[in-house]
Amino acid sequence: MLRMLRSLLAGSHVMSFEQLPSRVAEQASAADLDDVRIYLGDLQRDVLRLLTGEGPDAAQKTRDAQPEMPVEGTVAGRAYQYGHIVAAAGSENGRQTWWVPLLDGTERLGVLRVTSTHDGDGLHEDMLTLASMVAMLVVSSRDTSDSHARLTRIKAMNVAAEMQWTLMPPRTYADDRVIIGAALEPAYEVGGDAYDYAVAGDTIHFSVFDAMGHDTSAGLTANLAVAACRNHRRQGTPLDQLGDRIEQVLMEQFGHSRYVTGILADLDAKSGILTWVNRGHHPPIVIRGGRWSTLLKCPPSHPMGTDLHLPTTLCHEQLEPGDRLVFYTDGITEARVGGQEFGLAHFIDFLVRHHSDGLPVPETLRRLIRALLQHHNQRLQDDATILVCEWFGPQPRTITVVAPQAGVPLPQDPL
Repeated sequence: MLRMLRSLLAGSHVMSFEQLPSRVAEQASAADLDDVRIYLGDLQRDVLRLLTGEGPDAAQKTRDAQPEMPVEGTVAGRAYQYGHIVAAAGSENGRQTWWVPLLDGTERLGVLRVTSTHDGDGLHEDMLTLASMVAMLVVSSRDTSDSHARLTRIKAMNVAAEMQWTLMPPRTYADDRVIIGAALEPAYEVGGDAYDYAVAGDTIHFSVFDAMGHDTSAGLTANLAVAACRNHRRQGTPLDQLGDRIEQVLMEQFGHSRYVTGILADLDAKSGILTWVNRGHHPPIVIRGGRWSTLLKCPPSHPMGTDLHLPTTLCHEQLEPGDRLVFYTDGITEARVGGQEFGLAHFIDFLVRHHSDGLPVPETLRRLIRALLQHHNQRLQDDATILVCEWFGPQPRTITVVAPQAGVPLPQDPL
């Protein structure tokens, strides 16, 4: 196992995305992990697609392996959804097949299919170790790979969506203080929605933007708002002045023709104090104890770019350990079919029910988006964005890495 890891790590410096399957399978075989295959989740987390390394469309041509599997209703999908190692039913010629979640930190990338004739002590730990290495190799090579983009996309993406997905941080993040999860639809036709988060010491920043319109211009506006927010935040601009700085940048570029609404917020991860400003946006929600929720009210200022000179109010809220903080855009609550909205009450009830079921944050959001699309006949008329943060409390949570049994959640995956 150590030789395998050393070889993969040494080769990673000059390893392309297409070379991953053959290199991983070769080195894993030497460690008695046979027939290792890499499956990556698509952009909307609905299917798992085989990485063959034979070109961007090769998964559709593979004969000796299943090129694509749905997340719902499959053994591989269960490993992906819940972060468990799952054994396939039965064995063949003394060879057992396992599905191992593929995680970069807490970002769900896909699963590994591992076949082995061994089932002794340390096998699960070996498979988890290999999966961790493979995840790092995927992440290190995907940003420069068109093959990765084509493999994980089921249909064509518009220009605005191409900009947004390149701009925004990963949809999942966790450390010993918080879990953050995000979702954005329509994934292939994003217009003016965007989210951002960042960590600086004990401060965790959140921002959600909703730009006017649903076209490429709206995407440009949202991109500029995020970039301006990051630029001034990193220069130390106070939160109550940050919105005005974003507005200044927008007006320099667009005059009075474009604007964005948004929430700008900072969470002190040590004390649990949330500080935020509302720039013409829907108020955040706090879900407490998995049982009840409340809207965080704050006098709104004007949308950024309208130049209405309304005062900015800095608001504060004391969170309790285990609270889930929810930011969203109107496409979530105002999705409408035949005059019937998805609605704020339905939205909150969905989050509360799935929170009480103990589902991981990313899986809750995946199911929420599926429910939203079903409500809207698979066609949203507006962007729908949600950003969720769960705060553990003032004491950092200790995470112990062990080799779990099949079907047992991974302790190192706090999601």
